[in-house]
Amino acid sequence: MASEAFVAIVEFLRSADLFGAAVDSPQDLRAAMAASTGMAPLADDVSIEPVDAGGVPGEWVRVPGAQPGAAILYLHGGGYVIGSPATHRNLGSALARAAGVDVLSLDYRLAPEHPHPAAVHDATAAYRWLLDEGFAADHLVVGGDSAGGGLTVATLVRLRDEGVAQPAAALTISPWVDIAMTGATMQTLADADPMVKPAGLGQMASWFIGDGDPRDPLASPLYADLSGLAPILIHVGEVETLLDDARRLHARVVAAGGDSTIVEFPEMVHVFHAFCGMVPEADAAVAQLGEFVRKHLGR
Repeated sequence: MASEAFVAIVEFLRSADLFGAAVDSPQDLRAAMAASTGMAPLADDVSIEPVDAGGVPGEWVRVPGAQPGAAILYLHGGGYVIGSPATHRNLGSALARAAGVDVLSLDYRLAPEHPHPAAVHDATAAYRWLLDEGFAADHLVVGGDSAGGGLTVATLVRLRDEGVAQPAAALTISPWVDIAMTGATMQTLADADPMVKPAGLGQMASWFIGDGDPRDPLASPLYADLSGLAPILIHVGEVETLLDDARRLHARVVAAGGDSTIVEFPEMVHVFHAFCGMVPEADAAVAQLGEFVRKHLGR
């Protein structure tokens, strides 16, 4: 049974309906997300350092005792339209502490000002920059939530196609990997999901893909060749419209001969990990992500 703290947050999300309906302005969505992400202040021992990662802005989220020479490249969620390193500092710092490595949180370009493929260009540029800075590929992990989870997989695909070494592992939280929105749970769980609704997500998809093909493998990596990728951990809530995205991603990676692990969390909603420090379910899930990173970095 979900904790009382988690139930209270879900009730707030249902009443607020911050991202459920289609809107005319991405600026309105960005303001709503920025206003909803300041509930958990950063710990005093977390430091934030702005960085230019190969021409892409971002910030280092650093924690005491981090493993030298290792890093997580983190790609925030927000439907490719909203979000930033600032909106994800709480999650980024919790992940850094759980994994014992610093996190490079990337401020990749957003749609509609910068539609696909701007985001995947920025993510691969930042990964190449880390390699140029002396990080070995097997000391790197790429991860992200929601759209950032889809971008994580697209980045792995593009790196493989360009002959760049894969990272040690990848982690995805509630990944959006099908911009065409064909998963059955997009409809069957629309009433249950308090955050991600077809109307709002469809608007973001339109801004992101523009006149392009929603089944473009780098926009919707569900349709990509998924062979030869780094081991992937997929976390997803059982009460979210993107549940089938996660399930189908896992199945297709396995079918391609890859290493994928999926964990479905009963009663949990989209990217519930963002509530770490506030609800025990989120803390436990982030700890699991940290264990996965530590395992693949040999710690």
